[in-house]
Amino acid sequence: MTWTFLRRTLMGAAALASLAALPAQSQQIPRNTVVLLREIDADRYDLHRSTARSAGEVVSLMTDTLVSMDWDGRTIRPGLAERWEISPDGRTYTFHLRRDVTFCDGKPLTADDVVFSIQRWVNPATRSPVAWRAGPVKEVRARDSHTVEYELNAPFSELLSQLTLFFAGIVDRTATERLGDNFGTQGFNGTGPYCWVSWTPRSDLVLQRHPNYRWGPPIFENRGPAHVERIVWRVIPEPTARIAALQTGQADATQYVPPVAIDAMRRIPTVNLLTQPNYFWDYLLGFKVDKPVVSDPAIRRAITQAVDRDALVRAVWFGAANPARNLINPNALDYDAQSDAMVPGYDPTAAQRTLDEAGWRMGPDGIRVKEGQRASFLVYGLTTLENQRQSEIIQQMLRRIGIEMRVQLFDATIGWGRLATQEFDAFFMSYPYFSAGDALNLYWNSFNRPTPNRMNWNNPQTDAWLAEGRAALDPAIRAAVLANVQRQLAQEAPWLTIAREQLYLAHTNRITGLRAHGLYGVAIYKGLDMRVVR
Repeated sequence: MTWTFLRRTLMGAAALASLAALPAQSQQIPRNTVVLLREIDADRYDLHRSTARSAGEVVSLMTDTLVSMDWDGRTIRPGLAERWEISPDGRTYTFHLRRDVTFCDGKPLTADDVVFSIQRWVNPATRSPVAWRAGPVKEVRARDSHTVEYELNAPFSELLSQLTLFFAGIVDRTATERLGDNFGTQGFNGTGPYCWVSWTPRSDLVLQRHPNYRWGPPIFENRGPAHVERIVWRVIPEPTARIAALQTGQADATQYVPPVAIDAMRRIPTVNLLTQPNYFWDYLLGFKVDKPVVSDPAIRRAITQAVDRDALVRAVWFGAANPARNLINPNALDYDAQSDAMVPGYDPTAAQRTLDEAGWRMGPDGIRVKEGQRASFLVYGLTTLENQRQSEIIQQMLRRIGIEMRVQLFDATIGWGRLATQEFDAFFMSYPYFSAGDALNLYWNSFNRPTPNRMNWNNPQTDAWLAEGRAALDPAIRAAVLANVQRQLAQEAPWLTIAREQLYLAHTNRITGLRAHGLYGVAIYKGLDMRVVR
């Protein structure tokens, strides 16, 4: 670890730890209003056009989905649909809608709104980056005013789970079409427990309680209306300012707790920390497998052997994340333990041997060379604290075995565009998922090149296994074929999976009834049991 990084880390830790000694100030938030803090804003709140967590945490409060996800991250519960049937061939789902649901403007929900919402999601003109999550849709039709038939071209074993995500929220056709390109920036009309009031980008987004709401998911004690009258989502990029705002009574809750502050937060008597074990958000270094240098499996395997993930995670996440091995979290559905065992552990001597045996010889400048090609590669990523810290440490670890890693980090406003190009050899990324099938289909299907399949992974066998898993009606068959994919990728090492983030939701004693959920990275899901107590 360099002195620069160590000094910055220690200074940050000292600053955040000192917050425990700050005196609490008088409450400044209006009665029955809750202020929630976050690090960044979304570019828009169009559920079909944004994949940002910052969009999802707001949209999930303004919409409902046909089905909902329990706290365990696996069990499907009723939502707008009070019941459903699946045809024996797994191709047709029939959803029976509740008859007491209204949008924020008072208009009753009908099957036509569901049909419109799903059709808009999968319409190529919408250009939704997550349209694949709706499955291979053949037709979605209203059988009557409160019955929807959802027909697929082929079975999709995880359809119900996908329909719990915020992308699958149901919106009012009339308002959505009236707003046009301004949908999700100047207005929104959903059936959720909260309704759109106003948005000032990079500052505040305000939501008001839906007074007629009575149809919340059964995982909540309160099915509606919400106890809290108004929610203000406030953007505070600086981590010390977020924590200070919590302690001084200027805010009520945040899931954007900097890892270095976790221990300090536990010592603040007016702040509580909640966690969620069934939360899947991973950090990784991915490689474009068709680029020079990183196209060599020996290089990728040596990198895996040379990076001490235990030390790296301690230095970057301060105990707020767990070191990872292969691609999938052990708590996720269809995780394969054998694939984890296939990933080599930290062994820099073995890394040197791997490179020697592959013909990579040490050059005069300390960087290995093979057939005139230096062992050097370029990494792109977004400018985050995690990427700044881990890039420094990984650079040093790889330099010791004769590999040069060059890094360029970008602000998110331009970074996502750069990450969609072929300009780089590797990339830093973090992402949410709810199962092995969800993660593997997102990143490893050749159809998803060049993004999110930034590895340019194009393997017919992988595609065949993924297709078989998607269509499997037998969970055992799905688990077996997805295990094949996990083992294949463990052998080829196209990713260095680094850390599994833990979810922390910090809230003050002013509110009660919060519980961290974690679906698609969103901690506060619906917020129906949340109360202001003083």
